[in-house]
Amino acid sequence: MRDSLDITTIIFAVLAIIVIWKLRSVLGTRTGAERPRDPFQARTKTIDGSAEKPYPKSDEGNVIRLPGAANDPGPPVAAAGADQAADPDRWKGFAEPDSKVWAGLDAIRAADPGFQAQSFLAGAKAAYEMIVTAFAAGDRKALRSLLARDVFDSFAGAITEREGRGEKVETTFVSMEKATLEEAQLRASSAQISVRFLSKLITATRDKAGTIVDGSPDKVVDMVDIWTFARDVASRDPNWKLVATESGH
Repeated sequence: MRDSLDITTIIFAVLAIIVIWKLRSVLGTRTGAERPRDPFQARTKTIDGSAEKPYPKSDEGNVIRLPGAANDPGPPVAAAGADQAADPDRWKGFAEPDSKVWAGLDAIRAADPGFQAQSFLAGAKAAYEMIVTAFAAGDRKALRSLLARDVFDSFAGAITEREGRGEKVETTFVSMEKATLEEAQLRASSAQISVRFLSKLITATRDKAGTIVDGSPDKVVDMVDIWTFARDVASRDPNWKLVATESGH
């Protein structure tokens, strides 16, 4: 009897561990993307945190795990406080020497020695596709775990309006053409990086009757977006948050 009880306890413990691991590791589900407007065409706030188009706050939490965070150090880097000038090519391919982006990356690396531009950018590209497809599918649960609270509130509001009209989106994420660092800085303990994404989508929106009211199921659309991610380098939390979106030009 006791052996049976012990085995049952062990089985439930293992199942609990698996469920927790899944919840922490899954970012979202690829299901489609939205037409190139609302909320992607409106910037929610500037990189320094000042609001350009404020949205009401929600009560939900928000995190996004990107490679390059504190728990993913990547290749060996100089120890905190070491002279970064010893590696003159440290940001080659990501920023121009003596530029603001270069200086911003230096400041972030000084505060977080585990930061790696290459792994951060790879994670940002993956996050971009996941967020776009989750928004198109109306997947609020996936978005809630990927966005800052004010950004989530904006996206959720757009989804609600779309559902109210009875519209459905059919989208194929064709490719990520290019992703480049647009801005980088450290403000107090907040690392903030803006990324310019150039992607290709096939998207069409249908009304209640099934009539196409936006986009085309046969046309590839070029998208240009600038998204800003932020992370508190003083926190033990390794997650980055999407804190702003802007349509590029």
